[in-house]
Amino acid sequence: MSKSLKRVRAALEDAGAGNACANIREMPDQTRTARQAADAVGVEIDQIAKSIIFRGEASGTAILFVTAGGNQVCADKASALAGEPLGKADAALIRAQTGFAIGGVSPVGHLSPIRAFFDPKLAEFSEIWAAAGTPRHVFPLSPGDLQKTSNSQTADFTQ
Repeated sequence: MSKSLKRVRAALEDAGAGNACANIREMPDQTRTARQAADAVGVEIDQIAKSIIFRGEASGTAILFVTAGGNQVCADKASALAGEPLGKADAALIRAQTGFAIGGVSPVGHLSPIRAFFDPKLAEFSEIWAAAGTPRHVFPLSPGDLQKTSNSQTADFTQ
């Protein structure tokens, strides 16, 4: 088991979400995109919780936006929430702060604390799925439990 997957499992267990750990699925193919993940799991695209990372231009830190699979982050809304201009986070920043590679970034289990925002669209479902730290692993959780576990704030940041 990869170190990334172990960190996600530990974060879920620490948060009391042991059922999510028991239901982590390894997909036969990569689930790097929301569409790939939704097709592999057999759910609607908006039941996939995408972890979108931006770089705070003033702070230099990674900022996480957990959004429904079919939504796109609005740069202006996201910048207003973050309180600073946002730019593209490169693979090195994402790996350094979260410990995950692009395509497998989980909303939980980061190496360092991260400011996080949560798309209210995800609350429309009883169960959502998120990356479990690798491009081939996903886990299910209720929106409320994912928001709590990811320590994210509900906010409107989508187009």
